[in-house]
Amino acid sequence: MRGLRSTLILLVVLAGLVGYIYYDSKKPPASTDTKEKAFSGVTADAIEELQIKAADGDVSRVEKSGDQWKLVDPVKADADSNEVSSVTTSLASLDINRVVDENPSSLKEYGLDPPRLEVSFRIKGQKDSKKLLVGERTPTGNDMYARLPDKKRVFLINSFNDSTFNKNTFALREKKILKIDREKVDGLEVSDGSNSFQFSKSGMDWKIVKPIMARAEFGQIEGIVERLATAQMQSLTADSSNDLKKYGLDKPTATMTLSAGGMKTTLTLGRTENAVVFARDSTRPMIFTVAPTIKTDVIKTLSDYRRKDMFDGRSFNANKLEIHRGSETVTLEKMTKDNKDTWKKADGKDADTSKVDDLLGKLTALRAQSFDSGTNAALKSPAMTVTLTYDKTKMETVSFAKAGNDAFGARSEEPGTAKLETTALDDAMKAVDGVK
Repeated sequence: MRGLRSTLILLVVLAGLVGYIYYDSKKPPASTDTKEKAFSGVTADAIEELQIKAADGDVSRVEKSGDQWKLVDPVKADADSNEVSSVTTSLASLDINRVVDENPSSLKEYGLDPPRLEVSFRIKGQKDSKKLLVGERTPTGNDMYARLPDKKRVFLINSFNDSTFNKNTFALREKKILKIDREKVDGLEVSDGSNSFQFSKSGMDWKIVKPIMARAEFGQIEGIVERLATAQMQSLTADSSNDLKKYGLDKPTATMTLSAGGMKTTLTLGRTENAVVFARDSTRPMIFTVAPTIKTDVIKTLSDYRRKDMFDGRSFNANKLEIHRGSETVTLEKMTKDNKDTWKKADGKDADTSKVDDLLGKLTALRAQSFDSGTNAALKSPAMTVTLTYDKTKMETVSFAKAGNDAFGARSEEPGTAKLETTALDDAMKAVDGVK
């Protein structure tokens, strides 16, 4: 009897659950609350003038000129388009989270009398500006009190907007330390007073021009150019006299020049103070500060700038190889027939393609670990000299030698000696024996 009662109870519960599910499935979906926009109908690209009174009292005004933003007050300068765009985008999408007081008796309790910061903007084709007044954060810190000047009500906006809207003049201005077209840079000069280096770019290759003529490490030089072209000011000096001696700029600790076509711009570094370095761009009058790491990022040793690969050619573009070892010469030439590559020896016989590829891979992988300015005595009687022809007509010759446990290399057209990893050179020389 008790089991029957339990079964009946379960059936009743099941019937009720099925009925609820059926009823719930027939209900129309609940409407999703859409937050009210502070500035309905405003789009970021329609804003053409912006004025911000920051919390520190700094007042700045920017205007759009074509596709560019210009700082027009309190100084005239290029504006930081990313900073300005973040403000205009946030204004256009600004949500009112909740109205906290429709008719406040006092605005002081919200930090709105006077407002902590003000953001005004004008839309293209309109004469009057719109304004947002922002007060303090709520006790939880998640929101800020705000209002519009033409309405009494106080509402809440997300507190993350504080970092977006609270911008002073320095934050809104363009802060790149050098003004130059990064994509057109074809020259670089750096000096720390004791050492000076000059580099030139031709096509996709960087070369050292001074103090020696040699190949430059492409990634190293491109990294330096990128560092200089994108580095930002840390601050601007308040001194309008631009006294170079006061900032150590009369006797610079370093100079760095970028060239693009016929245009040049030079960064001059002065003395260090409070973990920043005073600096100046030759094309502009103001003095600013930069991070001290910029000097160590740019000024390096000659060895750091030099290209470490002993060969420019690679196994995939090589078409001829000539190796001299004492009185012995090994000559290999690539032949292509029916889209198939084969390697021929000097006597016309076929060489083992896999062994030639292995040899080329080992040779073109040889890299300098360091450089010495002079020619090592061992290279006067090289253990092996390799001439590689690649890309049909390009040719390069590299000599190799060993002295004790050390291995060395030198390119025919470059001064100095490269120190190599001994085992890597040994492997390459063994690979030569493999194709004979």
